[in-house]
Amino acid sequence: MIKTLVPPCEALKLPVAKVAGTKDSKKLKCKGLRMELTITQPDDWHLHLRDGDLLKAVVPHSASHFGRALVMPNLKPPVTTADSAVAYHESIMKALPTDSKFTPLMTLYLTDTTSPHEIKLARRSGVVFAVKLYPAGATTNSQDGVTDLFGKCLPVLEEMAEQNMPLLVHGEVTDPNVDVFDREKVFIDTILQPLIKRLPQLKVVMEHITTMDAVKFVESCKEGFVAATVTPQHLLLNRNAIFQGGLQPHNYCLPVLKREIHRQAIVSAVTSGSKRFFLGTDSAPHERRKKECPCGCAGIYNAPVALSLYAKVFEEMGALDKLEAFTSFNGPDFYGLPRNTTKIKLSKTSWKVPEAFSFSFGDVVPMFAGNTLEWQPSFI
Repeated sequence: MIKTLVPPCEALKLPVAKVAGTKDSKKLKCKGLRMELTITQPDDWHLHLRDGDLLKAVVPHSASHFGRALVMPNLKPPVTTADSAVAYHESIMKALPTDSKFTPLMTLYLTDTTSPHEIKLARRSGVVFAVKLYPAGATTNSQDGVTDLFGKCLPVLEEMAEQNMPLLVHGEVTDPNVDVFDREKVFIDTILQPLIKRLPQLKVVMEHITTMDAVKFVESCKEGFVAATVTPQHLLLNRNAIFQGGLQPHNYCLPVLKREIHRQAIVSAVTSGSKRFFLGTDSAPHERRKKECPCGCAGIYNAPVALSLYAKVFEEMGALDKLEAFTSFNGPDFYGLPRNTTKIKLSKTSWKVPEAFSFSFGDVVPMFAGNTLEWQPSFI
């Protein structure tokens, strides 16, 4: 539901528009110029929570906004078994604020030696909802990832299709001879298209898409079997953001930001109302000292600002009526899970993003640090 509060003279100029997913129209009240959106509580379908002290530090930010989150398994050591996923789930639950209703959904880290039996155990665990494919060497802690998907993992993929267990794909090749800005497209051509053709019943999520090639690929596949998550950074930033005013390490992520034409294609797809795309922040915290160093880590920490930034994108495209489906409906529908019943409010209220979040082990710098944002989320 969108509620617009405006002066009487302005109220007469505003059209009344239906809002996706509700029967409510814009409600106009004379209390000054202000806008509020009430939407079903969103979920985050791609989240890095790390472990140890960093987990305890950052999990409250996600828990304060999202009902559920699909937690990525690239720890040291990685979460490769159902037992380790259950243990990680317990660690997250212990780190949550005492009054939190946040639910972590776990993933397994696919390796060359993962067995079909492990997929069965994962399904029976009740906490594992997907398996993550990291091509070996593609991103943070991916050194134990897959080296030969079709040669070593086909029986596992077949079992996943049988168990209705989605495969989450970090869609980049790691061949050093392929330009870093082309690695997503080459992955689609050489891995994803053959995979979908060979196993059409396998549900696949192309994570954190960055190119118009990914948009076209997802749109060309059978709806309900291939989908994509989209991050705030890939909706708002292009690759210039890494270099403007000098090297900007806190805008460096993998997959790396791309050209403006790719950003525009992703924005158009996400705000079109398509069911194939849903919220996945890829929020990836690192201590400041690991970002601002000679060999900085890839990852953008956006959990505290993600909902504000998604609202910004949809508002700029005149598509606020489609925001709720993207944030709150498309993801659970794809995974076959119930939508959340709680609500969250987004108010058009300016607020300043902290320069950093300070903890005993160091600082974590959020996306858009020090900037003023115009949408602020809160529970009803």
